[in-house]
Amino acid sequence: MLYHLYKKIKSWLESNQKDLFLAATIILVSIISFGFGRLSAIWPEKQPIRIEKSQLSELSELSNDGNDKLNPLNQLNSLNQPNGKYVASKNSTFYHYPWCPGAQKIKEENKIWFQTKEEAESRGYKPAGNCDGL
Repeated sequence: MLYHLYKKIKSWLESNQKDLFLAATIILVSIISFGFGRLSAIWPEKQPIRIEKSQLSELSELSNDGNDKLNPLNQLNSLNQPNGKYVASKNSTFYHYPWCPGAQKIKEENKIWFQTKEEAESRGYKPAGNCDGL
């Protein structure tokens, strides 16, 4: 009798093997998802980034030069340069904005500063291709 019961269970398991695997997978995924949900309750909350109105007004004051291609942050960078708005190297033929990647590689002793694009071009320099807005 017990042997008959074993045979029936074994044949039922063999015939429903795919369904049992699917059910076990669903149950395991549900348990793991529940566990991650519980873990998220103990993770610290992230604070949102806030931009204060005073910061925006300071940046908007910098856009007085009429050059719409530059955003206020780039204008802030150029105003922080006491020597000029454009920089070139003594060993190159290109000029850059001070925050461009090429300008940041120039050694301080090799930097030449210009106030205008025309001034740089009159001395034989061309705009750098990897510097947006030139």
